[in-house]
Amino acid sequence: MTQTKTDTAYYTLKRGDSPLVATAIHSGHNVRQNISNLFALAAAERLREEDPFTDVWVAVADNQIIGHNSRFELDLNRSPDKAIYRLPDDAWGLDVWKEDLPEELAKESMSRYDRFYADVKQMLTEIIAQHGCLVVYDLHTYNHKRDGASGPVASPDENPEVNIGTGNMDRAKWAPVVEAFMHSLHGYDYRGRHLDVRENVKFKGGHFMRWIHDTFGDKACVMSIEFKKFFMDEWTGEPDEEQVQEIRRALEQTTKPVLQALAQVCQP
Repeated sequence: MTQTKTDTAYYTLKRGDSPLVATAIHSGHNVRQNISNLFALAAAERLREEDPFTDVWVAVADNQIIGHNSRFELDLNRSPDKAIYRLPDDAWGLDVWKEDLPEELAKESMSRYDRFYADVKQMLTEIIAQHGCLVVYDLHTYNHKRDGASGPVASPDENPEVNIGTGNMDRAKWAPVVEAFMHSLHGYDYRGRHLDVRENVKFKGGHFMRWIHDTFGDKACVMSIEFKKFFMDEWTGEPDEEQVQEIRRALEQTTKPVLQALAQVCQP
């Protein structure tokens, strides 16, 4: 089929011809004009908790879902009641707003949340209708130097370079897919070594994963893939461009074994 595209100011959906979907719903850094002056956080502070460069990695799939706006405006990976960070407890102890966000602006944000989920539902429904099922690479990043730029890194024992969240999937059913992905990613020659890839150590997956599984049942396999920010300076936001591209290549070479495993599991 010819690739189709839904492009709004807030997100882009690209539809291709395979059952593989890659998402970067936290990659965005934009904030809309009518709330930009209400933030107590500077842009650099917001960037620290966003997932930059995940929008580069979605190129491994022809079906793509990319968020353009900051999670501090609207978090697409949280349930509707938590999608707007109201309190410091919602946002790693950070004071997000100078004062309470006016309700009319919150409603405007939530209207975009509802439209996003409606558009994604339609897109995934069409892919399942064509292929019988699908697999999602739900791409994220996470911090590991929370004690400051010159502070210690978090313990590698509890913070793998790549955490694969498989929290609420039917793990037994999708075992061939998950294991094909993990084996392939770990086996990749990453600059002369192998990445530390582990399952459900740091994160088990967020609302977006759970919503897809709850909505599409045994037709959808979502892996929440969290890369530790070893490929960038999480305090300045500066990437190591070579590593950003190396991670993309590592993900790209997982796609063939994953799709082969999906074909074995999927029942049209």
